[in-house]
Amino acid sequence: MTMTADVTATRLFCGPDHGIRNHAVLRHADGIITGISEAASPAKGPRSFILPAFVNAHDHARPRASSFGAIGMPLESWILRTVVGTPVDAYLSAASAFARAAQAGCAAMMVHYTRPSGTMPLVEEARAIARAAADVGIRIAFAIAVRDQNPIVYGDSEAVLSDLPAHDRKTIEQLFVRTPMSPQAYIELTDAIAAAIGGPKVDVQLGPAGVQWCSKPLLQAVAENSAQTGRRIHMHLLETIYQRAWADRHFPGGIVRYLRDIGFLSERLTLAHCIHARPDELEMIAASGARIVTNFSSNLHLRSGHAPIAAAHSCGCGVAVGVDGLALDEDDDVLREMRLVQMMHGGLGFKRTWTAQEFFALAIRNGRRATGAPGAGELAVGAPADFVGIDLDRLERDQILDADPLDLLFARGNASLISELVVDGRTVAKAGRCLGVDFPAIEQELRNIARASDATYAHVLRAWPRLSNSVQHWFEAQLTCN
Repeated sequence: MTMTADVTATRLFCGPDHGIRNHAVLRHADGIITGISEAASPAKGPRSFILPAFVNAHDHARPRASSFGAIGMPLESWILRTVVGTPVDAYLSAASAFARAAQAGCAAMMVHYTRPSGTMPLVEEARAIARAAADVGIRIAFAIAVRDQNPIVYGDSEAVLSDLPAHDRKTIEQLFVRTPMSPQAYIELTDAIAAAIGGPKVDVQLGPAGVQWCSKPLLQAVAENSAQTGRRIHMHLLETIYQRAWADRHFPGGIVRYLRDIGFLSERLTLAHCIHARPDELEMIAASGARIVTNFSSNLHLRSGHAPIAAAHSCGCGVAVGVDGLALDEDDDVLREMRLVQMMHGGLGFKRTWTAQEFFALAIRNGRRATGAPGAGELAVGAPADFVGIDLDRLERDQILDADPLDLLFARGNASLISELVVDGRTVAKAGRCLGVDFPAIEQELRNIARASDATYAHVLRAWPRLSNSVQHWFEAQLTCN
């Protein structure tokens, strides 16, 4: 039996073509919007602003890094340090991340899975993560992040390892220096994961970790499989100055040109960061139809730099927004993240890069493309019923002069204003609380497990000061940015 629901909105943002409607009724059934009409009279009770649900287009569904001491360091050290935060329970860790996303208004989230728990086969771990997403009620894209080279530094790690005492060296080698998966084995693993969890709300993708971590045969195998199957690809690119220097050294003809020449660039590709991409590289990315996901706060936390997002947009590149597990306050607030991107890249002086409506629409549209979520991120008949409700009384708390609510949202909005998140027609978060799982209980259970097993990585913490110092010296000596 079809269940129809009506949602009355004081203000409703349909999308850039139809703008904001006043006193509207949005009707949906079976996960699809079936009508948008004018309300017979203003709704009684709290005033609401309904708009398309948010998307976190680049993330890893991992624990908060600062809880494990990964604070104030560049990516190249940070990645090694976060081994201490390896998920203690795959389901609980994912459910925690997805609940945070839901409470922040995200209908869809990219999970570029970089650090498996190691407690179960990867296909079974993927099943646990997909179950967590279903319990919370959000859409996800999922990719195992694969690497087959440069596990510690971007080159020969002997200089780093030889600087460690024998027992510490053995510890680090056991954690990071492992026999890599072959390209064919990775494709077969991705096929198996897709067969296990792929479906209307889970898009399984190929996930090479980044060019400095992937051999040419691996990159070529990913490009070929994507072309053959239509499967999407999600990859980091040119996130740090050291990655830029490595790419220039190993691909003197240009790393993006190489990716283009092997067929890696296409509309199926999403690239995270691209902080140190050059103008000609942005042009090639744009021409291919690939997207860039910018992660503003993560870039600040890891001292990676400021991405050329306005330049990417101006040359026609699709832009989306991700949290990358490192929102400004480590709270997964993607609304605040969108505001920061808009403030940083929205224009200089009187010159605008985009309006608030244009930026919101493109971020949601490209985010849905990146995650494989259906629809273009507009509220229209036939579109998925994925939307958020904003407490308009709190957003317009002064109520002195009438203002565009989307402008106000970009001036002062954050996740605390979200009154409801609906995904596929189902309310998954309401009044700041995830309905599908007990988020506070999950967080407490994760803390209890982590504290009880804190001795697991005591040997890493013992080795950390010397390892961190040695890694820093290697990068400063071996790779400098031109």
